[in-house]
Amino acid sequence: MDDYTEYLKILVSIFALVSPMSAIPVFIGLTDGMTKAQQKHVGHVSSISVAIILIISVIVGEPLLNFFGISMGAFRMAGGLLVLLMGIAMMHGHISQAKRTPSEAKEAQFKDTVSVVPLAIPIMAGPGAISMMIVSSHQVQGLTGKMVLVGISFIVALTVWIALRLAGPISRFLGNTGINIIARVMGLILASVGIELLVTGIKQLFPSLG
Repeated sequence: MDDYTEYLKILVSIFALVSPMSAIPVFIGLTDGMTKAQQKHVGHVSSISVAIILIISVIVGEPLLNFFGISMGAFRMAGGLLVLLMGIAMMHGHISQAKRTPSEAKEAQFKDTVSVVPLAIPIMAGPGAISMMIVSSHQVQGLTGKMVLVGISFIVALTVWIALRLAGPISRFLGNTGINIIARVMGLILASVGIELLVTGIKQLFPSLG
């Protein structure tokens, strides 16, 4: 995969899946009562955690599938279905259960730190983002392609750091309506990506349909 438009497409897809803007209300709720320094620390650790999770997905994702004997076609279908469902959930204005369950949200209220769980995973770098990175790592060619994916991971993590660092001002400027509009647009993108992954997976599993 040498076309840089494909890498741009991956970047947009991962950004939509991580959705730092949608995580802002959750971040504000989870860090309520913390000092400014503590909130900055949570945002810093969360952004680093997102980068690490995505990079690990690039490096060990495909070998792990091979170890369990899972074909890329089947994984594309499963990942596509997951991304599609997350996109539909975002278009309806709420966080998909694949990102956060009610029990996880309740448990987070009693944790001293929420930087890694549940904020980094599963709210931002959840199953959808991990699946997309694994599929993308299969598409790219050689070490150069994987290094580009690592770079994409850092770019997305940087946007997470900026969004969480400026969570208060962004929330006040956009309000719930503005954040929901952005989430719905990202949801539409995700739904399109999910359908494309599903179709590609079906063609891989059933070549005669191609």
